[in-house]
Amino acid sequence: MKKKLGHALVFLVVATLPLGAYAGVYDEWLVQDDYAVFSEEIPQELVVTADNPVVLDCAAEAALLMEPKTGTVIYEKNADEPRPPASVTKIMSMLLVMEALDAGRISLTDRVCVSETAAGKGGSQIYLAAGEEMEVEELLKSVAVASANDACCALAEHIAGSEEAFVQLMNRRAAELGMVNTHFINCTGLDAEGHVTTARDISLMAAQLLTAHPQISEYSTIWMDTVRNGAFGLTNTNRLVRFYKGCTGLKTGSTSQAKFCLAASAERDGVSFIAVVMGCETSELRFSSAARLLDFGFGNFALFGDGGRQPVSVPVVMGRQEQVSAVFEDVTLLLPKGKENAVEVSVELERELIAPVERGQTVGTVTYTLEGQVLETARIKAFDGVPRMGVMDVARKIFRCFFGVKN
Repeated sequence: MKKKLGHALVFLVVATLPLGAYAGVYDEWLVQDDYAVFSEEIPQELVVTADNPVVLDCAAEAALLMEPKTGTVIYEKNADEPRPPASVTKIMSMLLVMEALDAGRISLTDRVCVSETAAGKGGSQIYLAAGEEMEVEELLKSVAVASANDACCALAEHIAGSEEAFVQLMNRRAAELGMVNTHFINCTGLDAEGHVTTARDISLMAAQLLTAHPQISEYSTIWMDTVRNGAFGLTNTNRLVRFYKGCTGLKTGSTSQAKFCLAASAERDGVSFIAVVMGCETSELRFSSAARLLDFGFGNFALFGDGGRQPVSVPVVMGRQEQVSAVFEDVTLLLPKGKENAVEVSVELERELIAPVERGQTVGTVTYTLEGQVLETARIKAFDGVPRMGVMDVARKIFRCFFGVKN
């Protein structure tokens, strides 16, 4: 009865939307009969103990779970096996759009004239017409929410002049991010020979997008919205946005070759995780598999942060200053839950430094240990440089000492 009621509610919502309100959803969501609400409870078999290592039953052909701030990979399955990613490709497209916005090369209010090439893209779309104009922000929203291929191509052409030139930028950026098993053929993710990436590479570009451009979540977390002054409705292809606590996005994808894929991100209490699943047999499996991975992360891990320590002073011999201020590197560690308060911190500073001292010079170390195991060693660095005293500096110092002059 509850299942039938849920289906009826979905039908009523869709029926009352403007024409095209579920653009981008029909091929990635409504085709599935199961409309599940994801549980926030952590299954007992996912709780890490000494006798229960990280072993997950993941239905995806390839998967990865990462904490983006530290880059720690918690779980992986065939994570370096190149596969077609479908519209998950658009994470890179959105990353380049956000970088162009930050650099001032484009603005959200730019009006983009849609080309015949962009208008002719198939698959998920908002049915742009050749010659139609739409602002960058509405195009970006259409990509992030409804996975619109036509909007993605229009943005690519606006930034680079053509989709081909934009794809070159995509591959160059992928190389810069260390995505060694990725090659893009188009900006949308439509099936093409040689258009492949991996679960690990997807996590790298997703982490870059989310950490360097957190404002993308203003679009990727929209559940329902409109463009064209309310005339055309959008519904998010990512069901976790609606049904998973703390979901911040990020991107779905499905084609006949890629099957069902998803890069899902979520944040709770200042801790974030990215779950990537590729090659799922059904849309439901990609959502449940990603939710299971995220549950595992939130249920078993916490962040230890050691930042904002007050600067310390280190004596300097033969310098124009008698001491130099030293600052601590910020350290963030991902630890098993409950262990974050058991980390021991050991600080070692040089007793004194011989001038000259260079700005950024290492003057000490901080060591973080847990139960006798060293987790990380960070540097303590000189905040300013201290030049060595010259002949006149030495003469003045002798004069002051001899006559008792303090300044």
